[in-house]
Amino acid sequence: MDNFQFSMPYLVRVAEINYAGHVANSAVLNIMQDGRIGYLAQLGPYTELDLGGCGIILPEAHVFFRAEMFLHDRLEVGVRCPEIRRSSFQLEYRIERGGELMSEGATPVICFDYQQRKPVRIPIPFHVALAAFEDL
Repeated sequence: MDNFQFSMPYLVRVAEINYAGHVANSAVLNIMQDGRIGYLAQLGPYTELDLGGCGIILPEAHVFFRAEMFLHDRLEVGVRCPEIRRSSFQLEYRIERGGELMSEGATPVICFDYQQRKPVRIPIPFHVALAAFEDL
């Protein structure tokens, strides 16, 4: 997967198939979330709820459906970060089947303190890990 430092395999499950016999639109967001969880774990002991002092929220998601995906498809999910800011960063996603683009998308990710219920700055250790991983 070109220009993605992180990718992971993904097998389409029956719960992700809709009445038309292909992967549901909503399931693609879940596949991207699984990729995001794997990506954060790759950077260190990080999760969506703990980047070393804060969690994350996604104020929006952009998904582009390029081709149908089906039950038991073996996919590759790529995640990358092209931009880091003070309290947010951008993630981009690419889903392929056998090297062919199936879906792609992007989410702005905001660092969020769930106790104070407000955005916060990116924790320095996470920022350093993210920038080093992506060579930013």
